[in-house]
Amino acid sequence: MPQLSRALFLKQCIAYGTLVGLAPYASIAAPLPIADDFYKKIVDANGKEVAKLILALTPEITAVRRRLGFDMANLSAAYCEPTSVYYQKNTLVPYMEKIVRALLKSQHEDGTLDLGNLSSPPDTAFIMEPLCAGATILNTNSNDALTGVKSLLKQFIVKAGEAMRTGGIHTPNHRWVVSGALAKINALYPNAGYVKRIDEWLSEGVYCDSEGNYLERSMIYSEVIDRSLITMASLLKRPKLLEPVRRNLNLVYYHTEPNGDLVSTASRRQDQYQTINLLNHHYFQDYTFMAIHDKNPEFAAIAEFIKSMPGFDELIGKDLLAYYLEEPIFKQAVPSPKSPPVTYERFFKETNLVRIRRNDTTTTLFGGTDFPIVIASGRANSPNIFAFRKGKAILNYLRLSTDFFSTGYFHSEGIRKIGNKYVLQRTIEAPYYQPLPAQYKKPNGDYKHSPSTDGRFWNKMDFEHRPKSNINKLTVTVSVEEANGSNTLAFSVTGVTGVRVVVELCFGEGGKLKGVKKLDGEPENYALESGSGTYSIGSDSIQFGPGTFQHTKLTGLEGELYGTHFGTLRTPGQHVYLTGLTPFTHTITIG
Repeated sequence: MPQLSRALFLKQCIAYGTLVGLAPYASIAAPLPIADDFYKKIVDANGKEVAKLILALTPEITAVRRRLGFDMANLSAAYCEPTSVYYQKNTLVPYMEKIVRALLKSQHEDGTLDLGNLSSPPDTAFIMEPLCAGATILNTNSNDALTGVKSLLKQFIVKAGEAMRTGGIHTPNHRWVVSGALAKINALYPNAGYVKRIDEWLSEGVYCDSEGNYLERSMIYSEVIDRSLITMASLLKRPKLLEPVRRNLNLVYYHTEPNGDLVSTASRRQDQYQTINLLNHHYFQDYTFMAIHDKNPEFAAIAEFIKSMPGFDELIGKDLLAYYLEEPIFKQAVPSPKSPPVTYERFFKETNLVRIRRNDTTTTLFGGTDFPIVIASGRANSPNIFAFRKGKAILNYLRLSTDFFSTGYFHSEGIRKIGNKYVLQRTIEAPYYQPLPAQYKKPNGDYKHSPSTDGRFWNKMDFEHRPKSNINKLTVTVSVEEANGSNTLAFSVTGVTGVRVVVELCFGEGGKLKGVKKLDGEPENYALESGSGTYSIGSDSIQFGPGTFQHTKLTGLEGELYGTHFGTLRTPGQHVYLTGLTPFTHTITIG
């Protein structure tokens, strides 16, 4: 199987002129070394991991965690791989038995484990993926020394299978995690009931929009779904299940920064406020599988990029041997890599997210908030309307807030493209309320507990039936025009006069700021009073400005929804502020 050497890969990236920390993808036309080198590396990485496991598993196992599934898979792979230093080493068997006995001891009567949630079928399904890989690998070996551990493992897996065949779930991706686990169990110990349950979940439909977003729009759970669908497609011979995987992996590429970070602003789950990376998840296996299955050279290039990232061996490589022994497709040739675009402009209309890349410079716009704004998992409510990267210099986000009736950060109602500009806009109304009409009045004053019509607060006031008056309006418009890696942002906040406006820029930690004034209070607060500022890290820098600073109120930016519970959306980083009063118009350049 031809494979791309890391040295050649990085050399090509440098030739592109876009090597920044971690190299972007590059086209490769030169001859490729044989695959044995990479396979030997993952066998060696597995051996190092097993050496650590022997020490870690010497004491009693006091807590059951998902990682035990990978521990079992890694021990099984080491035992069954002929080129491993642990091949057929019966000294590994007691450690395998120790893991399975710990799992059996923690397994409830219904087959579930307490992993994150109590008696959870889906959380149990997460550990089944590597655990079943271990069982599949062990079944290829007829050594009598494995008889006991195989029997214990089957006992645990079959009992867990019943939990997943009959149990429920919480979130959209759980349906596919459970189904993927059932497919693996069925491959080991065939049972028509497992397939029937899979079909029951699949009959609900695997939602993936035309752009590649699953329901949760999460970079974390997209990978979980991709992996589960690949498992079902492979084991149940259902190639149609790979169609959404293709779309999603294509979308993930366009949400990937040059250093491998993933843009998750549009997520409806916890990662909308997190920095996550391709290395934190199993995207390497997904891209490699699909590259081979579809003979897709761009997916092959993405897999090679992930392989070239610092930390790959420690985070990914140590667990790969079990995947390669379990899944036959990994024994086939990977197509020669071909670079996906490193210069592009993509408007994802389903999520109102824009991604613009000019080699090592990227711009992200977001206007896809789920209205009404509700603080809950499953809803996209990030106020990060703009982000920018130039090499290692990172503007994590730009936000705009006003003190207009404590409505907090600006959330755009979508994005419109007008000419070369992307426009984000929202008009907010804050009314006062008149007495209730006679037909809604109650002598005891016990009215419906409901939200105000502007959604800011709740009370037993029957707001929906009250006439509104003294209505105040505020319209926020932000237009962004990008040209050759530089962005012009025009802000307009109009309506009620005298409203305080704050534009907040959060730069990454570790860089140096120039042209700004240190503020009292938070240790990393700065003002750009006039002129331009610069944020630098290493040889990379971002220029921004001109500044304006007309007031000093920088608290309560989140608004009443968060403030009433003492919540904050402030993140680590160096925060630079521009301020003004309505009517507020100001234009800055970031590049």
